[in-house]
Amino acid sequence: MRGGDGGGGRLVRPWVPAEEPSPLRRRAVRDARGPRRGARHGAPRGRGRRRLPADLRGEPGHHDRLRGPGGGDDRPGATGGGGARVNGEGRAAAFRLTDTTLRDGSHAVSHRFTEEQVRAVARALDRAGVPVIEVSHGDGLGGSSFNYGFSATDERELLAAAAEEISAAKLAVLLLPGIGVAEDLKVVRDLGASVARVATHCTEADISPQHIGMAKDLGMEAVGFLMMAHMIEPRALAKQARIMEEAGADCVYVTDSAGAMTVPDARARVAALREALSCEVGFHAHNNLSLAVANSLAAVEEGATQIDGCLCGLGAGAGNCPSEILVAVCDKLGIPTGVDPLAMMDAAEEVVRPLMPRPQVIDRSGLLLGYAGVYSSFLLHAERAAERFGVDAKDILIELGRRKVVGGQEDMIVDVALDLSKRAGAG
Repeated sequence: MRGGDGGGGRLVRPWVPAEEPSPLRRRAVRDARGPRRGARHGAPRGRGRRRLPADLRGEPGHHDRLRGPGGGDDRPGATGGGGARVNGEGRAAAFRLTDTTLRDGSHAVSHRFTEEQVRAVARALDRAGVPVIEVSHGDGLGGSSFNYGFSATDERELLAAAAEEISAAKLAVLLLPGIGVAEDLKVVRDLGASVARVATHCTEADISPQHIGMAKDLGMEAVGFLMMAHMIEPRALAKQARIMEEAGADCVYVTDSAGAMTVPDARARVAALREALSCEVGFHAHNNLSLAVANSLAAVEEGATQIDGCLCGLGAGAGNCPSEILVAVCDKLGIPTGVDPLAMMDAAEEVVRPLMPRPQVIDRSGLLLGYAGVYSSFLLHAERAAERFGVDAKDILIELGRRKVVGGQEDMIVDVALDLSKRAGAG
């Protein structure tokens, strides 16, 4: 805990360049100090450093037949971690921005992005200097389905369209094991994607090594995503992150899927991963508590070098960290991003806002999800169960948060509603 400031630290500290000693534990300072705990030597990440084979780890081996000898990708920027971007003044960027408007934003438009919309957004982001643009179904590769919602346009067509519009940015995709498969990665790599982001629940990193390994074999940058990261303590989260790093991840993200983290929560989790890992650490915020920008800045202060955002905050639930606001705030604070804040404002207002079905606001439902720490997929089902059993949806969501439910456990909603109804009747 930090002394004198309630454990949270000042919300914003002046930016100090990486080569100068500062409380901002920048990567250059870290490297000068030598390897952190958990740093390893030997075979490069992704080749020869895998964990035990899938059959010994009790994992399914259904992707093994798809894995060839690996090897490379001669496309520029297809491998390696975040690297250093340089802004217009020649200063290294404090972090690498990944804009997920065309992936997380897909939730907000019911996965109805058109090819023309994707081209316009990708072109605007690339011209603004955004280094990574994510394009996928909202639930990742293969997500277009009855369970998760059908896409209006095949995500492969959208990815190919985005690839034609960009000249400098990398293209990223999201993959959730169990929804997307290794063959999906091969297809999108050939379409131009060079960053694979593999997402699991924060306690289930052990289902990610095969997918991370496949990404590395394909010559892609591999990023691990620990979703609903507010649900476990920082040290436990760091243990899960090490599984992803050992599998070959170039970066592991603290992912606040429910928008439930306060600033101290974000600080503690990023700091724990920074202490435990030798790879990069990222942060993905949602805005249910109106803290997405503040939490992202706190993450940068604690050493995160990859940060996510969406134009206009367009995303699931109450939305994501608004990319244009994050870049503008960083510019005012003197934190270099390598991204043009005015071009981002134009992209948000002229390209994304006209295609939004409704303004991205924090209404009672969105706030409640962040307060309870429950993922947005539970909301509609909770409201229906509340009407059916004559109870308050707020009570259902708060109880679900207390029980620490995860995506896929929506069937528990009826059990909770029934329990609440019985208690009310007994009272």
